[in-house]
Amino acid sequence: MQDLLDRDRLASHDRSGDLGALHVADIAVHLDALSPAEAALAVSRLPLERAAAVLDHPSLADPTGLLAALEPSAAAAILDAMAADRLADLFRDMEEPPRKRLTALLTPEARAIVAALLVHPVHSAGALMTTEFVSVPASWSVGETLRHIREVESERETIYAIYVLDPVSHRLQRSVSLRRLISGDPEAPVGSVARFERPVTVLPQVDREEVARLISKYDLLAIPVVDEKNHMLGIVTVDDVIDAMTEETTEDVHKFGGMEALDEPYTRIGFLDMLQKRAGWLAVLFLSEMLTASAMQHFEDELEKAVVLTLFIPLIMSSGGNSGSQATSLIIRALALGELQLKDWWRVALREAPTGLALGSFLGVIGIARIALWQQTGIYDYGPHWPLVALTVGLALVAIVTFGSLAGSMLPFALKRLGFDPASASAPFVATLVDVSGLVIYFSVATLVLSGTLL
Repeated sequence: MQDLLDRDRLASHDRSGDLGALHVADIAVHLDALSPAEAALAVSRLPLERAAAVLDHPSLADPTGLLAALEPSAAAAILDAMAADRLADLFRDMEEPPRKRLTALLTPEARAIVAALLVHPVHSAGALMTTEFVSVPASWSVGETLRHIREVESERETIYAIYVLDPVSHRLQRSVSLRRLISGDPEAPVGSVARFERPVTVLPQVDREEVARLISKYDLLAIPVVDEKNHMLGIVTVDDVIDAMTEETTEDVHKFGGMEALDEPYTRIGFLDMLQKRAGWLAVLFLSEMLTASAMQHFEDELEKAVVLTLFIPLIMSSGGNSGSQATSLIIRALALGELQLKDWWRVALREAPTGLALGSFLGVIGIARIALWQQTGIYDYGPHWPLVALTVGLALVAIVTFGSLAGSMLPFALKRLGFDPASASAPFVATLVDVSGLVIYFSVATLVLSGTLL
């Protein structure tokens, strides 16, 4: 209902010719509901600054199609007014032939900036940064800096942080907040109102997750990107980090669900693309689960002699898979937040082993109590050797939950060591791994406990 009300509100604004009065995010929603030709017509009616802001907004679903539908002169003007980082993102995801045609519309300066930004890896600070920041030489006064900000404000991504450079070497010396600048003496050197500590910086090759961690740790609105000699290359702003982390989290959730990450919104991805994203992992998991059937075939004789053991196979498999999935989730998140490094694997193993043992014992006691309760109350008869069956289930749960916790916690480390995304250790994958090993553990325990009785 709310979606319908929002669409009606947007449509009424469009009919009244007042679309430009809406928030940029609302305009993007409206344009997404139109065909490229209709969206291009609506954008052409907007002031240039608003049109560029709409194309800058990351929620716009198909900016390439919209630009391709515009008149070349209008598209060129909008491209020239867009932020450098958004422009680079746009061309990074663009395919031919629109890429070649739109590249030709860029000014030489914009083309050079985009080319410089595109050389950086996709998930790096260099790919996130913008070159539109405010920097001044340390020889300037506070008053001169404020006048400069007023002159360039409309052309910069943010003015909340001003970067003070050495007048000769142009190396970054200090970072000054706009608040401290406004409250400073206009005649004082700009460096005198800066904080004493050196600015927090990153190199362009640093991963965007590390950038997000630093911005969160130091409570920054933007973080400078510098080269090895401390020359400023650009800045990464907090809004760009939020967008990047939203995308990263979405990818991790998809991977953790046992499928390839979607590169488009769910409602816009095609049927064949959806099949392609899901079928591969599903087939891999299916083939892996075949090992479960092979394991059961290996213990076929034991199953024939003690059919009662089959009653607890789902219980055993799910408990091991659940404990493994829990451990995997915890370690993947800790690795993403920088709380753990590869070298910490042994600390995790020492922590998860007793944790798994305790959790397995807890579930084992519950399992034994359940079998005893059902037997004593007459709900189900597990046979004359039911105490041994209960002991088998209890010991198996201890072993399987312990193994699941260890395997689930070590798998993300192994994947990261091999150069893969730890999020690829999806819950279905961990569950499959523990299913197979769990059956082997279960029937091995059963052979030891029930040998000479049921087996």
